[in-house]
Amino acid sequence: MQSLGDRIKFLREKKNMTQKDLAAAAGLTVVQLSRYETGDRKPDPEALRGIADALDSSADYLLGRTGAPSESYDKGASLSFYGGPEAYTSDEIAMMEAALKAYREQKKKLLDGGSENPKN
Repeated sequence: MQSLGDRIKFLREKKNMTQKDLAAAAGLTVVQLSRYETGDRKPDPEALRGIADALDSSADYLLGRTGAPSESYDKGASLSFYGGPEAYTSDEIAMMEAALKAYREQKKKLLDGGSENPKN
């Protein structure tokens, strides 16, 4: 598992930021940020919040509590993985929508206890 410092550095580099850029955006000194990235020091809650905000991330990601840096990052990753809506024809989209509708109907039946009569 990546350390806090590894995650900070990963996101900083992904955003093409220098340590100086991130330190300024987070209200830190370059020395403080460097120590966080190398694991020599741990940021206090205010510093962690500043870093998370500057990296458009969540503190949970930086602390290793979640695998996605932010909710929007997670959604964007899945869209790019599947090619996004423009990668499909209208027929393919219609088929996916029909499959999703059938899935939701089946799930609703299971949640309703498999009864044929819908609950009011």
